[in-house]
Amino acid sequence: MELESYPFYQIPSGLVFDPPPPFPVINHSLPPPPPSGLLLPFHFNPSLFFDMDHQRTMSLIQFVNDEGLVPSQEEEDKRKKTIHKLKKIVYSWIKRVAWKHQLPKHQIAVTSATILTYGSYGLGVHSQESDIDALCVAPFFVNIAEDVFVVLHNMLKNRPEVSEIQCVKSAKVPLIRLKFDGISIDLPYARLRVLYVPENVDILNPFFMRSIDDTSWKCLSGVRANKCILQLVPNVEKFQSMLRILKFWAKRRGLYGALLGYLGGIHLAILAAYVCQMHPDATLNTLIMNFFRTFAFWHWPKPVSLQEGMLQASVDAIEPRPFSLMPILLPSTSNSYEYCHSNITNSTCYRIKSEFIRGHNMTKPFPYSKRYSKFVKIYLSASDQCGLGNWVGLVKSRFRGLFVILEELQGFCDPNPTEYVENEKGEPNVVFYWGLHPGDKNSLLDIELIEGEFMKIIVNGYEGSHGMMKLSIMIASQLPKNAQFDDPTMKVSDNDNKRSPVNSQHQHQHQHQHHPHFLVCQIEPSGEVQHLSFGG
Repeated sequence: MELESYPFYQIPSGLVFDPPPPFPVINHSLPPPPPSGLLLPFHFNPSLFFDMDHQRTMSLIQFVNDEGLVPSQEEEDKRKKTIHKLKKIVYSWIKRVAWKHQLPKHQIAVTSATILTYGSYGLGVHSQESDIDALCVAPFFVNIAEDVFVVLHNMLKNRPEVSEIQCVKSAKVPLIRLKFDGISIDLPYARLRVLYVPENVDILNPFFMRSIDDTSWKCLSGVRANKCILQLVPNVEKFQSMLRILKFWAKRRGLYGALLGYLGGIHLAILAAYVCQMHPDATLNTLIMNFFRTFAFWHWPKPVSLQEGMLQASVDAIEPRPFSLMPILLPSTSNSYEYCHSNITNSTCYRIKSEFIRGHNMTKPFPYSKRYSKFVKIYLSASDQCGLGNWVGLVKSRFRGLFVILEELQGFCDPNPTEYVENEKGEPNVVFYWGLHPGDKNSLLDIELIEGEFMKIIVNGYEGSHGMMKLSIMIASQLPKNAQFDDPTMKVSDNDNKRSPVNSQHQHQHQHQHHPHFLVCQIEPSGEVQHLSFGG
């Protein structure tokens, strides 16, 4: 039995499978509007619905604070100080590099570099556990191999605030990964064709984007997208609160993680911003409700896009991206359009759509152990924590290859994004458990053959050392105790998808408070009520 080389796999002709049973259909739907002329069994008072909508919004805001989704002022100040220190370091670094390249003294005097933030921190939706995505933006004469991965790396390494620093050269976007004052930071590098980079450089200005290399363009696209989103949403505070809640929902329901074929932070940000644009005067509660109603019935693969003014008409005519199941366009100030990178597969697309339709009760974890009877266990290990981090990052960047294999052979695979640890093992490790289609087809999987083929995909083009990987099939009753998928006192952190217990304060709140439900009732500015029923 032999599989063809990636990306196309075929089931051996000698085996005949019975068709698997259909995946369970989720029978949740949004309530329809009442028929015209319907007599309500109570006297309709519009102010009552406005009051309830307001109360639901206040409940959501309180929920965001209770769950620790907003960092404290002390933590916020610590992050600001960290960014300030990084800016001072790269300013000193660029002077040293300019001198090393023997630039004229007057050019050394004026040259500069800076740090720009993006991701959750750049959008202002980071949590207490979030890392910082920071981009080092430098002039044209900088060489990444020597000036960044040697000179800047050594300058950072010698700082007392810095720990766990490493150069990730094999990534699609090479970067330095470190902890600064205990805060995890990913630091890629972009090079502009200028001598002087202002501290708060306007990266939306076409002047700075001219003739830059592909790697710099990729790095800057995240910063540009963040700035565009914050400019295009009608109310930044509502957008930020909405996005925090949606990220919490996506993590609880196992939908957060672009490398795992689900939604990343930028995808959720654009979807949330789209709803904010469509309903500029809506309350937070109504925005959340409209989010699910909008994308439960979205005509995928029609792209979702954010644009300003009359540009929207031209975007509607854009052809869907080939082979993209849920295309989402990055916002742009130019006439060119760029899609968000996505690993969404048929399986994960089905899961996302099902959760859009389900909508309500956003705080309930997805019941993996009840939904699936069998799982693929992916065990990754290395000799030390630093090596494990590199190894896990490499494997996750190649996960799409495993998706393709399992979907071809199995028909359906639900890759739970949460990372678990087997503490009884003597070596540093990370474990994933992916749900398989609830049929008998998976009993015929040659898991050792799949493991070998996936390992070929992982090491293809990779020259560094790697850790160990073991794939196996498990039934739900064999899952270890620490993999309690349905435990409401567990949560997924923002930066590395590891599941950890919430603190005692939050546990106490979970026991004595009701999570907010959502008013399935849209109230237009005119006072018209579209849906007269309640969700919970």
